[in-house]
Amino acid sequence: MTFAFAFLLQQASPPTGGAGSFIGPLVPMLLVFAVFYFLILMPQRRKQRALQETIAQLKAGDRIITSGGIIATVTVVRDASLLIRTADKSILEVSRAAVAGLHTDEPKGV
Repeated sequence: MTFAFAFLLQQASPPTGGAGSFIGPLVPMLLVFAVFYFLILMPQRRKQRALQETIAQLKAGDRIITSGGIIATVTVVRDASLLIRTADKSILEVSRAAVAGLHTDEPKGV
């Protein structure tokens, strides 16, 4: 009787290969991707969307900072570019993509 019982237990146990071994290592990779998405990609997309809205709403008189670090005042808004005036009164034409954000006079940090 013990031989028959052992045979039935062997037949009832799941196989040691197949689909179970494929899904096991995949689960931690999916969890890492999910954490990466929610901690890095999602906030970055939100920030980029807010910057695009800011650039679309620029008007003459706004103070901006470019990706090159130039702080200037917008004088003319064009379709693909902006004419800006720097502190030394020189006029520059920059692409809208060069705008890093609006400049505020209050210092951040320290």
